[in-house]
Amino acid sequence: MRRLPPVLIEDGCSRELVSLIRTILAACKEISFRVGQGALSGVLGSTLDENIQGETQKKLDVLSNQLLKDILLESGYVKAIASEEEDYTVAGNPDADFIVAFDPLDGSSNTDINSLVGTIFSIMQAPKDSDPADPAIFMQPGHKQVAAGYVLYGPSTTLALSTGKGTRIFTLDKTHGSFLLTEDFAKIPEDTKEFAINASNQRHWQPAMKNYIQDLLAGDTGPRGKNFNMRWIAAMVGDVHRVLCRGGLFTYPADTKNPEKPYKLRLMYEANPMAMLVEQAGGLAHTGEERIMDIQPNDIHQRVAVILGSKNEVEACLAYHK
Repeated sequence: MRRLPPVLIEDGCSRELVSLIRTILAACKEISFRVGQGALSGVLGSTLDENIQGETQKKLDVLSNQLLKDILLESGYVKAIASEEEDYTVAGNPDADFIVAFDPLDGSSNTDINSLVGTIFSIMQAPKDSDPADPAIFMQPGHKQVAAGYVLYGPSTTLALSTGKGTRIFTLDKTHGSFLLTEDFAKIPEDTKEFAINASNQRHWQPAMKNYIQDLLAGDTGPRGKNFNMRWIAAMVGDVHRVLCRGGLFTYPADTKNPEKPYKLRLMYEANPMAMLVEQAGGLAHTGEERIMDIQPNDIHQRVAVILGSKNEVEACLAYHK
């Protein structure tokens, strides 16, 4: 099996980009160890603080964020970083070529029940002659990403990575600490009978999504004429990994539960990198109104609706929104 760096070199990635990805993965290996230790490491449970998103921080949120922040800034490969857990962007090396946005521990509420969590990251080119302290350097649409990926901390530690030439899956070999290629060019089936949505929010959905899900639940007696299964892990990284492995549709739509925050998922830290991985595997990623990676950001913590997965099923969902 091939290790990570040779695969990236074959794709024509620059030495700096390869080194940056390896730097991110070095932090993820440490996070994987801490997650795997569970209660033995004393990092389960919550802190007394809230992050910029208004969410109570888990101890592992804080630890994972600090690990990624420190190793990236010390590496010299990043001009700036943006984290879901940070109020503002953080300046790095003014001469570096890349900026990185990341969710240090997606699904962190799952840590206390020993369920799936993961790290999501997005890499873009830093604008030439830009100020590393200016958050405007992150205001780039998702199609500008040069790499995106996630590391899933489950029964095995798994990496999904794209540098714009397909999506590959790697598995961490803990005997010698390398990520080995275990699936070359993942391909999402165009059709599916599986979907993932937080059904507890159903009463708050807009009519288009209510009607779509209602027709899925009607099964072979409804207008879709086939039975669907519903899955929900409560960690985007886990639900998207299932889509990459066997197809399906994942959605976190707009809702009216909190009129000031109609969307749940963050564009830079979650939607954009996941959209790149899914599209590079043959799927689609949309908000219901536009392609996710065409959105021009206006804030580093901007939120969006997300509908992604198997091509034909995403298109079926979008037909309800028309």
